[in-house]
Amino acid sequence: MYNVVGRRVATLVNEPVTAGTYTATFDGSRLASGLYLARMQLGSTVITRNMMLVK
Repeated sequence: MYNVVGRRVATLVNEPVTAGTYTATFDGSRLASGLYLARMQLGSTVITRNMMLVK
């Protein structure tokens, strides 16, 4: 998880996993409300999704 200026604010999973469906819990209680970016790397493919944290 990254904030909008590119600083890493959390790491949810940092290990190789096999193909399948997974769930990761993000605790944003220590972060300010705002836009955050979830970055996922799948081999050489990188996927980024926007997430809005509203308190």
